[in-house]
Amino acid sequence: MTTEQVQLVKKTWRMFRGVSPATVGDLFYSKLFMDNPHLRKMFPADMEQQYQKLLDMLNSIVIRLDRLDELSEEVAAMAQRHVQYGVRPAHYKLVGSALLWTLQKGLGDEWTEAVENAWTVCYSALSDTMIKSTCLSEGAG
Repeated sequence: MTTEQVQLVKKTWRMFRGVSPATVGDLFYSKLFMDNPHLRKMFPADMEQQYQKLLDMLNSIVIRLDRLDELSEEVAAMAQRHVQYGVRPAHYKLVGSALLWTLQKGLGDEWTEAVENAWTVCYSALSDTMIKSTCLSEGAG
């Protein structure tokens, strides 16, 4: 990611953080499940804690976005947990699509082409790292 992209992600995330986790989570997961109903069974019936986990995880990543090397072990561990929940590499594209849609809806007029590109590069870098981590562990197992 370029310095400009990192700054755009951080700036727009600060704006987004003013929205309640329940609202963000509901919007994100509603979109994810509407587009991919088969994924619903991978999540608990009560999604309140899941909403908070989503926002906490995103916040943790965005805060350290300019120091991605510090995140590599944490991202790999998160990927391993997701494998245990049944997440497969193909799921990351579906999640990314729902995330970008949620950010676009939440940011409204602040969602520009540059912001979209920055978030796309950010998510791609993280999802690629997670996919590589799970593929390496599957190859080892």
